Amino acid sequence: MIKELKDNYQHIFEEALLEEINQVGTYKEIPEGFKLMEIGNYIKSMPLLVSGVVKILREDENGDELLLYFLEQGDTCAMTLTCCMGQTKSEIRAISETETKLIMVPVHKMEEWMAKYHSWRKFILHSYHERLNDLFQTVDSIAFLKMDERLLKYLKDKARVTNDNTINSTHQQIAYELHTSRVVISRLLKKLENMGQVELFRNYIKLIE
Repeated sequence: MIKELKDNYQHIFEEALLEEINQVGTYKEIPEGFKLMEIGNYIKSMPLLVSGVVKILREDENGDELLLYFLEQGDTCAMTLTCCMGQTKSEIRAISETETKLIMVPVHKMEEWMAKYHSWRKFILHSYHERLNDLFQTVDSIAFLKMDERLLKYLKDKARVTNDNTINSTHQQIAYELHTSRVVISRLLKKLENMGQVELFRNYIKLIE
């Protein structure tokens, strides 16, 4: 695990902190589509992403989901941090978008390291800032973009974080994450195809540069 830590976090954390994370952290390899965190559960550890992509979702009172943002290599989740520090139940769902490798850090170490390591404190504050910006973009997208623009942004974001212009999502899955209906997504995808921005296939969508 120390190799993964140094490869991804040596430019951020002090050597002593890397050693502590190596001692108390738990290394996990997660398959695509695995639920890492569920709404209503207490959080006992915080993830540090070594590789892969994790999507963070919110759920309304009807059980419909909304994609908030993606976590990538080197990231952590501000929502997780808030729940950990406040010892409250999770308000988000986290699902691996790709095969993912991560290191789970025990909650009780977070506050200790905030006081002990400048690099950890800086990392946590930067993570809050980045996730807040992600949330602002999501809110702006809902408030100011038309659904076809939101859909295209969603496809581009997904292609960027997975480094793959082929999106292996069904129309229904996309509808869930954009909080709309499958019929609307299918119609808008066809519109984007006619505009030359995507190609539609039976089991995947290809984004055209």
